[in-house]
Amino acid sequence: MFDFMVKNASLPDGKVGMDVGCKNGIITAIERNISAEAKETIDADGLLLAPPFIDPHFHMDATLSLGTPRLNKSGTLLEGISLWGELKPVQTIDDIIERSLRYCDLAVSMGIGAIRSHVDTCDDELKGVQALLEVKKQIKDYIDLQLVAFPQDGLYRAPKALENTIRALDLGVDIVGGIPHFERTMSEGAQSIKTLCEIASERGLLVDMHCDETDDPMSRHIESLAYETQRLGLQGRVAGSHLTSMHSMDNYYVSKLIPLIVEAEVHAIPNPLINIMLQGRHDTYPKRRGQTRVRELRDAGVLTGFGSDCVMDPWYSLGKADMLDVAFMGLHVGQLSSREDMAWCFEAVTTNSASIMHLEGYGLSKGSKANFNLLQAKDPIEAIRLRAHRLAIVRGGRLIAKNTHLAANLFIDGRPDIVDPASYAPSQD
Repeated sequence: MFDFMVKNASLPDGKVGMDVGCKNGIITAIERNISAEAKETIDADGLLLAPPFIDPHFHMDATLSLGTPRLNKSGTLLEGISLWGELKPVQTIDDIIERSLRYCDLAVSMGIGAIRSHVDTCDDELKGVQALLEVKKQIKDYIDLQLVAFPQDGLYRAPKALENTIRALDLGVDIVGGIPHFERTMSEGAQSIKTLCEIASERGLLVDMHCDETDDPMSRHIESLAYETQRLGLQGRVAGSHLTSMHSMDNYYVSKLIPLIVEAEVHAIPNPLINIMLQGRHDTYPKRRGQTRVRELRDAGVLTGFGSDCVMDPWYSLGKADMLDVAFMGLHVGQLSSREDMAWCFEAVTTNSASIMHLEGYGLSKGSKANFNLLQAKDPIEAIRLRAHRLAIVRGGRLIAKNTHLAANLFIDGRPDIVDPASYAPSQD
């Protein structure tokens, strides 16, 4: 007797007609035609069962704050940072908790099972830190939340950023972050990487650095991050987020840089929606795309996952917690158009990002945690193409969210699965 079972599912690896049985929050069987019964069963009807979506880069302390205290009129990264500086003094801990919990409800309904959120440590009151530590407790049963101590205004540029970052880590924040390209000078940026990586090494923590989020081809802090990672023995524990300056670097330098990243086992987290929106703002034409060199990093062996970064905040006024939107944009901007490329983009918002976050028990295999999504698509490529409807969200072997099929949202054998097209005729009223 299983606690929960999914019948007749397609899996991301191409297997079809699979049954998945769960007991005590763990997947205990994946095979065809399981005869045992279950307390609760859902029929996948041949649709795609996938592990949860993973968002490895987000800013939960700012989410859903759009319009407070004003809008970002220029749409630039720097005005967004300035606007965030205006919001921090007027928001309260309760405000941040309320907005974050609303976002988490949305995220879980969209099939997100884990989020890595950077939290600003340049606020002397550490309101964001206090709020998100509380949120982490409240959502632990349905979302794994990792927090990154992030000195948004610069570790050395902001007077108490270093002190506050250490305080945040002492309070229980999980990961060390930074923003070297926002320091006053290149040398201070490199020094901030050195200091922060040493803190992570001493405490046995992961590192996730906002790195070179700029159009400046001379912003080369990823080189310093790779060096410090090797020097301190942090291989496999460090991620460089954004890396957008790589879209402007000359090819000869990149031919040296990428092998350094590979050697150091530094991971990459592009953020397609926000990178394409914020970068290239000073260009006329030709206008740079903004996204880092995803194909080149991936092909060299760099573990790469896509993040969403923002939803309705000072930097981005759109978003709906949809990691398939993120994969869709990453696919287009990166011209990842082969069947293999498109399938990889699905991995960039699932398995790759789970590995970057060091999530335990993730995946669709016997012995993994019974966390998965039923999507209204036949395979990962179709899921991205349609931004597939989430039909069922299962966490710990328990159904926690459910939606109905959308008749016009599923294409089978190249045609809409609509029995009576006349039923979609315009109303005469």
